[in-house]
Amino acid sequence: MRIFVVLVMLFGSLWATRVSEVANIVGVRDNQIIGYSLVVGLKKTGDGTTSKFTLQSIANMLKAMNIGMNSVDIMSKNSAAVVVTAKFAPYSRQGDALDVTVSSIGDAKSLEGGTLLMTPLKGVDGKIYALAQGPVSIGGINGKGVRIESHPTAGIVYGGGLVEREIEQDMIHQENATLSLKSSNLNNAVAIQNVINTRYKDSIAVAIDPRTISLKLPKNRTMVEFLAEVQNLDINYVPESKIVINERTGTIVAGVDIEVKPVVITQGDITVKILAQDTVSKPAGSVSMDKSLVIGLNENEVYTQKGTTTVANIVRSLQKMGASPKEMIDILQAMKSAGAISVDLEVI
Repeated sequence: MRIFVVLVMLFGSLWATRVSEVANIVGVRDNQIIGYSLVVGLKKTGDGTTSKFTLQSIANMLKAMNIGMNSVDIMSKNSAAVVVTAKFAPYSRQGDALDVTVSSIGDAKSLEGGTLLMTPLKGVDGKIYALAQGPVSIGGINGKGVRIESHPTAGIVYGGGLVEREIEQDMIHQENATLSLKSSNLNNAVAIQNVINTRYKDSIAVAIDPRTISLKLPKNRTMVEFLAEVQNLDINYVPESKIVINERTGTIVAGVDIEVKPVVITQGDITVKILAQDTVSKPAGSVSMDKSLVIGLNENEVYTQKGTTTVANIVRSLQKMGASPKEMIDILQAMKSAGAISVDLEVI
């Protein structure tokens, strides 16, 4: 497996970015809605007779259409019980269309060619906010005539949901609002507070914790105008320092200047030595990679110099030595456990 290394400048760097990219307006967010229904019109790929809830649902539907039918008499495999989910966008209005996801909960083999029956979609409060219905799409045909079908028991009804109930949000009469940082950071919270107060020449923004900034509506502004202006303000943003590892794909994302403290790590036949001295000698049979990094070709060792060693250097060196993705990930995890890496290491 090839390993992909993404190096981004995170540690100790300042980025100029807009407030809208690092903070959300509290209350302006998506809501999840859910429903249960049937997909019909399948070509004998639906739920079998062991899915009793599907048969009972079919019987209930027929009963609502004045057709009396006992569930035990239904032998069709052309229907499937599904859960329908969707995101209800903020300020959605009646008649707005939304995409819905349809997922089988029985033993159906495929939802290909099926049609979702009318499905009430409810919020956590039990109220119906949308109705969904329409043909289920599970994939198409690529340019080579090969069907793209990664998961036939789940699909999407594009534009199949229609908003029936709106979520009331009266922004025009609000006097206060709250910003929530996407990641907790004291420096960023204070930076947003200061840039807003400087812009309006008044103490209308207060950072009340590392993630929350309370706002007060300035004079001669509506709340919509004010929040639009705030979201477009630029701040010096301090990104969160971390190393992200995807073990499944072998992807490592790390800052180019995340320093590694002196440590000796051995993984299989590879040894990484980060020395405490200010200079490093070049071992026999080795080649120089840069001013502070030498790779021992014979000993399969990576030698680095104190104060100049970064995760980026180590990853690049290990990659050139032919280390496998698992070996590289294990070495970074061992460095974190040994305290040589101080930033967070996230494995996904």
